[in-house]
Amino acid sequence: MQQLVRHPFVLFVISFVLMSIAARLGSRTLRSRIQIDEDTLDDFKIVQSATLTLLALVIGFSLSMAVGRYDQRKNLEEEEANAIGTEFVRAELLADAEAAVVRSLLVQYLALRVEFYQTRDLQRVQQIDAATADLQAKLWTAAKAGAVKQPSPLSALAIAGMNDVINTQGYTQAAWWNRIPVAAWILMIVIGLFSNLLVGYGVKNANAKNRFLVIMPLTVSLSFLLIADIDSPRNGIIRIVPQNLISTAQSLPKP
Repeated sequence: MQQLVRHPFVLFVISFVLMSIAARLGSRTLRSRIQIDEDTLDDFKIVQSATLTLLALVIGFSLSMAVGRYDQRKNLEEEEANAIGTEFVRAELLADAEAAVVRSLLVQYLALRVEFYQTRDLQRVQQIDAATADLQAKLWTAAKAGAVKQPSPLSALAIAGMNDVINTQGYTQAAWWNRIPVAAWILMIVIGLFSNLLVGYGVKNANAKNRFLVIMPLTVSLSFLLIADIDSPRNGIIRIVPQNLISTAQSLPKP
């Protein structure tokens, strides 16, 4: 299930097929076996309305969760860019030799962070993570050496800035791992199936049947597609462009 929700268009196709089957099952199989009479029609409408309302609420809450996580990832990208740009300036507070090393490493580090946001290749992501960890170790070593060689409150600012650079990357990584729980997806799909089943069961007009049995599954599946797309940082159409990191990289002098 985790792999499925990471591919929004695959999820759309599968959910549309499942929702369509549920709607037609309710229209053809369930309705032919269990007829709705006048005595039970009002009760059925109450149950149908409650189920559709619950589906709308679950989809709305899930969309809100996905949008919140998307906004968090955007904000953290901005914080990363600010931290790297600030540390590049603060590097001059270190000893000259270490300052040059830190600035050179920051340019390489920034290029890796931009690629982290842009790549879709999971194998490349693993390579970027390993290279990022290696560069962070080198950056910290260089900054610490410069502060030890030239101890002062000013060099402490450079150390604090390097700490921010490393911390913001960790926050970003945590935000990219933070996704809508699988249990929430299962709940949405199950409620969607029951909703389509009840919609198909409740359709009486033969002329309108085909329209309703397409519109409802399509609407639910499109909702799932939108949520999965926003919640998938690397797959789908809606992605975070690292504009702040790119702008910072363009503003830094090359070593």
